[in-house]
Amino acid sequence: MKEVIISADGDSMVYLVPDEVADNLKKYCIFFADKWMKRSPNDKKFKINGICCFNETDFIDYLNEVAFPEQKSILIKNLGWTELGKNLPPEYKNHPYFNF
Repeated sequence: MKEVIISADGDSMVYLVPDEVADNLKKYCIFFADKWMKRSPNDKKFKINGICCFNETDFIDYLNEVAFPEQKSILIKNLGWTELGKNLPPEYKNHPYFNF
């Protein structure tokens, strides 16, 4: 398990996720947002007036419930607003980062 930073135009959140996800964060995030959500049996949960709305916790739920149920991802820390990853604390500067 490795740490990543994920945000959805808000606070940057540090999560511990499976190595496969951390090593390919952009791929997993884009798959979730562009493919999985459109065919999810729970797609109504993510739609408001026909527009898809979600945040990083929905992505973590997807990892925990669908993609990696045996390797649960967990929230480690809220870093607060970081200007979309530009003002990360030094110890997080090299972490994989994705903003939805």
